[in-house]
Amino acid sequence: MSETERKGRGIAGGLTNYGDPEFAAYLRRSFARSMGYSDEALARPIVGIANTYSGFNNCHRHFPELLEAVKRGVLMAGGLPVEFPTISLGEVFLNPTSLKFRNLMAMGTEEMIRAQPIDAVVLMGGCDKTVPAQLMAALSANVPAVQLVAGPMSTGRHKGERLGACTDCRRFWARFRAGEIDQDEIEAVEGRLATTAGTCAVMGTASTMACIAETLGLALPRSAAIPAVHADRLRCAEESGKRAVALIGTQTLLPRQIVTEKAIENAWRMLLAISGSTNAVVHLTAIARRAGIKVDLNRLNRLSDETPVLVNLKPVGANYMEDFFAGGGVPAVLKELRDLLHLDCLTVTGKTLGELIDEPLIDQVDRSIVRPRQEPVDPDGGLVAVFGSLAPRGAIVKRAAAEKRLLEHEGRAVVFSSLDDLAARIDDPDLDVGPDDVLVLQNAGPKSAAAMPEAGYLPIPRKLAAKGVKDMVRISDARMSGTAYGAIVLHVAPEAAIGGPLALVRNGDRIRLSVAERRLDLLVDEAELEARRKALPEPPTVRRRGYDRLYDEHVLQADEGVDFDFC
Repeated sequence: MSETERKGRGIAGGLTNYGDPEFAAYLRRSFARSMGYSDEALARPIVGIANTYSGFNNCHRHFPELLEAVKRGVLMAGGLPVEFPTISLGEVFLNPTSLKFRNLMAMGTEEMIRAQPIDAVVLMGGCDKTVPAQLMAALSANVPAVQLVAGPMSTGRHKGERLGACTDCRRFWARFRAGEIDQDEIEAVEGRLATTAGTCAVMGTASTMACIAETLGLALPRSAAIPAVHADRLRCAEESGKRAVALIGTQTLLPRQIVTEKAIENAWRMLLAISGSTNAVVHLTAIARRAGIKVDLNRLNRLSDETPVLVNLKPVGANYMEDFFAGGGVPAVLKELRDLLHLDCLTVTGKTLGELIDEPLIDQVDRSIVRPRQEPVDPDGGLVAVFGSLAPRGAIVKRAAAEKRLLEHEGRAVVFSSLDDLAARIDDPDLDVGPDDVLVLQNAGPKSAAAMPEAGYLPIPRKLAAKGVKDMVRISDARMSGTAYGAIVLHVAPEAAIGGPLALVRNGDRIRLSVAERRLDLLVDEAELEARRKALPEPPTVRRRGYDRLYDEHVLQADEGVDFDFC
């Protein structure tokens, strides 16, 4: 390795093309000097820091302080830290849904990593779609990279109990809809659910992706669960900056060398053991695809049968991410899974996953949080894929978060043709619905106008909620928040908007779900379905431009990660 490769190219990397390289270097140095850099600073290798701070992203409001810690680490290790902004996706501040813009963020981040003179990069993300987008970008750009997550928020308090976004958000909202609490109390709860910086306090999508990033080896050990407001989060940021400098010039620790097929399988194991977010199935599929790895949902089922749920956290258990951090975090789970994992996978530390697992734990394992394999929270993995006449290419069920009786169920379909239809009729007192019926939402998948929002958590009709109904089988081509729970079938592929079988369901049809058999079937004869298929209206012609057009023309289905076909 040459000295330039070892130290990085620094400010001389990737020169702007004017047809005169020496002029380009001269001009760049001149403009860099306008920012006050000294000759000594400009001689250092550059660590770019992708900063997703935004006034529209509450999860990231502590990033200015976190950024300074990353810079400190880079400087301590002899590099020059240079931050750059990227798109930031604040989950609840985007319309129609954050997933529509995940690929845009991934593309923008990838291109800025490629285009700017960066020898290594620290990726600062946290909120649901930001970490998947950054991991996708890192794999496509294939520059030395360290993922630094925001960390979970701390819990609030209400009437003597802890509250954390957003499982408790949904729990109290369901109680409000059922008439169990009044307007004054729901407003009080609203102000106590999310009280600090950081991502949701439970094992939602953000925390799931943080655990996956650590398991993949692209984030530092123990980093996934450190609370956003904990001093260790700043120390982790500093260490991430130092580690990014150490990666400069590496030939064996690039993202595509770390994220192998074996590493992806390790990540699936972690997802199942923490009973993580269903969204992670879409994201991990897209991440694998960027690494040239095809995901087989049947393989997911086999892993799920072998991998018990070990982590007692909401929405599946009773605790919060701050408890997970104190109780051992990802390293404790990895130790429990050791014999199921590929231990030779590389990590950004330079050590293999097996070497990291064999190191002594910093924290004593709290067995009320991280269970031993012999005494799991649930003997089966948290997620499972189902197939059948209603989902030929698969659908996802978070079985650990459902009422067990509903995992083997046959019922009558109550169909909503769109989100607007759902909003208009779900609480209609005259809605023909009973507790054993199956709620079906159509036209909420990737190609729909809704762009696959977190709408799969269909509310229990108000008149049933008022009678104490807490769970029903609900089926859609949408997603649901990782903080949600219930007997919910998601990501049905192919989706209704492109004429998938979900589009053919009518009120009164019988639907059978069997998680044990991995089946989801529409119990209607083929001749009737063919007649319905022929009667489907042509999709309306919509004039599109810009990113909306790019998305519509190139987005893939859920089983392919909802990535773009050209990525």
